[in-house]
Amino acid sequence: MALPKKKAVYPAKEPEKPALMLSDTEAPPYELSPQQKIAKIKSGISKKDLTSLKDAASLDYDMLAELLSVARVTLINKKGEEKFNRNVSEKIMALADLYSYGFDIFGNGDKFNAWMNEPNAALGQIAPIELSDTIIGIQEVKHLVGRIAFGIFS
Repeated sequence: MALPKKKAVYPAKEPEKPALMLSDTEAPPYELSPQQKIAKIKSGISKKDLTSLKDAASLDYDMLAELLSVARVTLINKKGEEKFNRNVSEKIMALADLYSYGFDIFGNGDKFNAWMNEPNAALGQIAPIELSDTIIGIQEVKHLVGRIAFGIFS
């Protein structure tokens, strides 16, 4: 006589929280509409949001200062909900957009962060992070991530 099969009981899986979210938004930055991104930039991105980006992207203040073209002290001296000006907010949004997209495509923040720091043949053996200090560079890196998403050699 065969024993009855037991049904496996698995704990309910909680929905995964995106690795990078900005305050007052309901989606990762790359899923926001252009109008939502513009509104967030115009209202200013907070130090709290910058800290979320910093932690998720495994960046230190020296690298962030270089990427945002500001003095390190500018980043450090802001407190919690204090907001950055439009120019800095726009660069923070662009980086958050890139990183949230990369995290989704790579399926893992650590893998994407490592990829950002490795020389890439499609970029002439330049690491993607090295191009991420300008809006055009960020767009180029995001385009490359999109190519990877569609299985195009990059």
